[in-house]
Order: sequence, then C-alpha cells, then structure tokens
Amino acid sequence: MKRFVYLFIFFGCTLLSFAQHGDSDKIKALKIAHLTTVLNLTTEEAEKFWPIYNTYDNQLIKLRHSEIIKYTKSTDIEDIERLSENQAKEKVQDLLDFESEYCTLRSKFIQDSKKILSNKKILLLKKAEDDFNRKLLKKYKDKN
Repeated sequence: MKRFVYLFIFFGCTLLSFAQHGDSDKIKALKIAHLTTVLNLTTEEAEKFWPIYNTYDNQLIKLRHSEIIKYTKSTDIEDIERLSENQAKEKVQDLLDFESEYCTLRSKFIQDSKKILSNKKILLLKKAEDDFNRKLLKKYKDKN
C-alpha cells in the first residue's frame, strides 16, 4: 500500500513538473518514473538509492557535455581531415580521457549501488535504462 502512495505522489509531482519545466526535466521525470516502476524499490532502498543515482546521472550529463563530445558531434568530416596530426593526436587523447572517465564513473556507480541493491536489481536497472532510452529514441523518431 505504501508503494502505491509513493507512486501516486511521485506521478503527481511528475505532472506538476511537466507544466513548469523544459523537455529535459520532463524526460528526467519520465525516466525516474520508469526506473521506479521496474526496480520496485523498498522505501529503505529508495531513500539510499536515489541520491546516489541522481549524483551519478548529473555527473554523466556533465560528462556528456564535455568539449570532445561537442567537438565530435558538431565538426564536419572535412574539418577533421584538415587537422594536423598533432591536433588530431590531442583530440584523440581527449577522447581517450572521456572514455576512461565515463567507464570509471559507471563502475563507481555500480559499486555504490551494490551496497544498496541486489545484483538482480542492478541488472534490472541497466535493462530499464536501456529500454527507456530506446523508447525515447523511438518516440523522437516517430515525432519527426
């Protein structure tokens, strides 16, 4: 019964956030709702898990907005071909640093989650995140 009350409150807050914030906040609220439903966290698990997840998610968002990611997304092939070998070497090193930081962040999050969640719930979390991203991409494609 408590879970239904929490879900009701959560969905109510989600609806309010839709009226007040931009698309990224809407997506984040939908993601949290989806993960909450799939993981079926106990009250104790939720109290410990969500602060860790939110910190991880914010760090991941910041990392995805790094200069190398902006560069690779916004640069044309012709511009890359005009780079000197030394400039390219610097960009590749930036990319390696990004990949290393991404893996370290993800590994730390999983290790921290293991202190709170069962291994099965950690696997469910990964699956739920992937499913949510897939649904979001499909919705975006269908919209355009």
